[in-house]
Amino acid sequence: MKNLTVVGVGHVGLVTGACFADLGNRVIALDTDQARVEGLQRGQMPIYEPGLEELVSRNVSAGRLTFTSSYDEAIRDAEFVFISVGTPGGVEGEADMKYVRQAAESIAEAMIAPLIIVNKSTVPVGTGDWVADIIQSHQKVSIPFSVVSNPEFLREGAAISDFMSPARTVLGSTDARAAEKVAQLHLPLRAPIVITDLRTAEMIKYASNAFLATKISFINEIANICEALGADIKEVATGMGYDPRITRSFLDAGLGYGGSCFPKDVKALAYMAEEKGRHPQLLHAVMEINQDRRSQLVEKARELMGGLEGKKVGLLGLTFKPNTDDLREAPALDVAELLLQEGAQVVAYDPVGMEGATHLMPDIEMAGDAYALADQADAIIVCTEWNEFIQLDLERIRDLMREPVIIDGRNIYDPKEVVRLGFKYVGFGQGYGADESAAAQTERSREGQPSL
Repeated sequence: MKNLTVVGVGHVGLVTGACFADLGNRVIALDTDQARVEGLQRGQMPIYEPGLEELVSRNVSAGRLTFTSSYDEAIRDAEFVFISVGTPGGVEGEADMKYVRQAAESIAEAMIAPLIIVNKSTVPVGTGDWVADIIQSHQKVSIPFSVVSNPEFLREGAAISDFMSPARTVLGSTDARAAEKVAQLHLPLRAPIVITDLRTAEMIKYASNAFLATKISFINEIANICEALGADIKEVATGMGYDPRITRSFLDAGLGYGGSCFPKDVKALAYMAEEKGRHPQLLHAVMEINQDRRSQLVEKARELMGGLEGKKVGLLGLTFKPNTDDLREAPALDVAELLLQEGAQVVAYDPVGMEGATHLMPDIEMAGDAYALADQADAIIVCTEWNEFIQLDLERIRDLMREPVIIDGRNIYDPKEVVRLGFKYVGFGQGYGADESAAAQTERSREGQPSL
């Protein structure tokens, strides 16, 4: 059993602390937000993550996981301190490092014995050296320490399984012994461990997220071309995905990416490149394509509905992805704002995201469930692919609506089936359209247009 401290009980910190405790370590999770700490001590989770409440409760009951707002208490017996605080992006893409700085200064002032300090937050390349300088300059007396970069690769909604069954663990340090000690903490996970230098480890995180964001924007670009040429993007993605060099993951056309990681990390990487005189044109294209998805979806709605002024439009889903309550950079919020600007009445339903959305966008009306949302609606727009939306009784939805129109921003429905049920339907990248028959495609071919 090792003694660990995790600074920050947001999504990454709380999952990291609870999972390390579940592996048999003694973990103190620290946060400067006293209300959040007191809530956790009562068993109240500050975030929604499937399985997290039970995991935290089990390890608190076992005495392996405790919460505090005191650095002196948290650092006193610690062997490892994980910094897992937020690094929000600035206007130009630069990371706001004030929380990392505060954590590093407080750790330095509370140190009474040698420590291994592990940067878990997503931080700009070079942060490991910067943290080391801060700690050294703020120590009351000179105490040995090492800094290790250990970037996280936790998907919201699947964070516990990602921690317990990682594809790899990345560690970077100028101190090989410290990196090996952190590696020992991860051995029970039985995953490959990559040990490198500090800056390379930090770059692996940014490059990984930028590549995944690129896959999403790429398939959305291909979806646009599919619409023009009469191909089906879902079949295209499936055909591509069988190639092991490509794989099917992150090839779902739709509204694009959102959340706390991809938007911030791609922008930050582009900013770092430009600061060093490089021209990250691919990264800029990735961001531009992603942002365009929101306006493209509203344009589809406008065309299908014959205008949006005075129309009641229901949004299925508000969070940026299923199985999370995270609304940061959520495509649905951009869609809602565009609809409101065009004079539409916007109603929304989300299984867990409505409370947060109410504070962010008070002009959106919240519905009790998907069927209440459909009542007298002129159209429904799918913004988040929650499983319960896939299983809806569409005939009941149709009968409740004033006009049976679905704009499928996540391509979750079978176009032919939805049209058969009497809906007007449009998704992304569906070529000739769900309501165009094979005979119509044949006639198109006879008129000299390619039949794909």
